[in-house]
Amino acid sequence: MWIFTLDALTSRIHHMSTKRTPQLSSRPHSLTPVVPDRFAPVLAELAEVSELFRAADKRLYLVGGTVRDLLGGHTSTAIDFDATTNARPDEIKRLLSGWADAMWTQGEKFGTIGARKGERVYEITTHRAEAYHPDTRKPDVEFSDAIEIDLSRRDFTINAMALELTSDSPTLVDPFNGASDLMTRTLRTPLDPDISFSDDPLRMIRAARFIARFNMNPVPELVEAVKQYKDRLEIVSAERIRDEINKLITVESPSAGLWFLVETGLADKFLPELPAMRLEHDPIHRHKDVLTHTLAVIENVHADANESFDFRITRLAALFHDVGKPATRGFIEGKGTTFHMHDVKGAKMTRKRLVALRFPNEDVVAITELVRLHLRFHTYEMGWSDSAVRRYVNDAGVLLNELNVLTRCDCTTRNERKAARLSQRMDELEERIIELAAKEELKSMRPELDGLAVMERLGLPAGPIVGQALSFLLEIRLEEGLIGDEEIGRRLDAWWSEQSAVG
Repeated sequence: MWIFTLDALTSRIHHMSTKRTPQLSSRPHSLTPVVPDRFAPVLAELAEVSELFRAADKRLYLVGGTVRDLLGGHTSTAIDFDATTNARPDEIKRLLSGWADAMWTQGEKFGTIGARKGERVYEITTHRAEAYHPDTRKPDVEFSDAIEIDLSRRDFTINAMALELTSDSPTLVDPFNGASDLMTRTLRTPLDPDISFSDDPLRMIRAARFIARFNMNPVPELVEAVKQYKDRLEIVSAERIRDEINKLITVESPSAGLWFLVETGLADKFLPELPAMRLEHDPIHRHKDVLTHTLAVIENVHADANESFDFRITRLAALFHDVGKPATRGFIEGKGTTFHMHDVKGAKMTRKRLVALRFPNEDVVAITELVRLHLRFHTYEMGWSDSAVRRYVNDAGVLLNELNVLTRCDCTTRNERKAARLSQRMDELEERIIELAAKEELKSMRPELDGLAVMERLGLPAGPIVGQALSFLLEIRLEEGLIGDEEIGRRLDAWWSEQSAVG
């Protein structure tokens, strides 16, 4: 086990990071100790609560992603203060009483006491040793006095480090060489991966996220354990899997993690549409592998792609936008591979999968609609007339920005001329949208007359005929824009005369 003072450890990591192939020796290097500036705010903010435990002769350790990210230099404003201690829950409550502004005990039976001081939330948990049953994710929780036992139950070694705050100087406890793995970008579990993944199968999907987020390389035994225990995902709730998908899809570059899910067979268990897109490359019919293309589209969607769009929703739409291709693939002599109606088929498949994964209804609606609409841009080959722009904006609705981003990112061709041509057409579309919006043409894509006005003018009660009239008026709005009260009234009267004659 490695126990380093923070000064020595950070100097050591800096030294390691300058080496081409860093290796951890048995003793810290004797370098000038300098505490990086990034540690100072965290240590300062934890000083008061640390002193409470120190005065009571109890130990307090900062654990989790905060320790990992501080050591690795991945600073963030969204810092979680998760701590563990050898104090029991009743002792934690006593120590925090009078100091915390608020305290909650919902997790007390699992050893966790929550507290708020100012705007900062703390979660402090008694050292735990957990035992899992083979057919459930619910563990039997036992408390422990040893920090090493508590760290051994963590998912990966890079998360199995603790920063002791009650020692004479901040000290890193690293029983599983997580610091070394962090520097060498090695992903492994503290215990045997068979034990770790059998205990909590969700860790297998989480491995994909860490591979992607930190550009890590899983050790062979971890990969083999995933292949062996992937069926155990059946005991994990759809909601937990969904949450991991959301986290994975929003890392800066998720492709490596998604490939991991495919190549280990893990995706077959909760997202079979992903490996199904791994179509063989056919040079005769000249089509790209759909999965490779899909991952490229996902990578193209950046968080700053638009001033106002939903990054997560657009990334998920990119993930699903071509799921209908395998089911609709065909070959036409002289034209090559076709995927007619894959947008419609894909939207149905997307809805089914998202519902199964317990995504909120608003997510299901938005992502499904983006999949259905992702080819809409390409139906306007003759340029962006006022009518074409109105119809495109009307189809996109509140998802206009997301659809524009997805459309741009869907271009993964290596043909520079083709890519430039598509980019130019998108630029033209967005310029035309701005132009029409300035005229308030796009403020509300509704019929020029509302339902009440239709009923009053035609002397009709509410019913399907009014709906038909509104559809007729909407077509006029989309095709011609606003034409004025007198003209729209005349058109409605003429339409109603035709309907009455037919009826």
